[in-house]
Amino acid sequence: MYVLKSEHSFDSAHFLANYEGKCRQIHGHRWRVIIEITSATLNTDEQLDGMIVDFSNLKKDIKEEVDYFDHALIIEKGSLKPSTLTALIEEDFRVVEVDFRPTAERFSKYFYDRMTQKGYRVKSATVYETPTNSASYEEDPHDAV
Repeated sequence: MYVLKSEHSFDSAHFLANYEGKCRQIHGHRWRVIIEITSATLNTDEQLDGMIVDFSNLKKDIKEEVDYFDHALIIEKGSLKPSTLTALIEEDFRVVEVDFRPTAERFSKYFYDRMTQKGYRVKSATVYETPTNSASYEEDPHDAV
């Protein structure tokens, strides 16, 4: 099995609503997103001969996904009072609302799904919140249909 791995990073802030601990407060991270794709075979056509995909396309697609969150305050929908959210937006802060609690675990599933939707055969998606703490998501091969 062949595996390609590519990564990109972004800087953003978030907080964990209803959490007892320091992460309840707004804080920032340099998030690292690592995507691994896999294939049992390599391309044989002239341009991509000997490759799974062109690295430049994979890097571009990962960058497109992570750049959406770069330099934003990432919040779970409904986690701020409407007046607070309105005030932040009126102050021209970039706020990105997501349908999930913005944890490394949930982000790993999010990026796995987004890259799968782009047509990649994703082996795993790993998201680092800090240089030494990460979460990964991969499908259980026994659950595959």
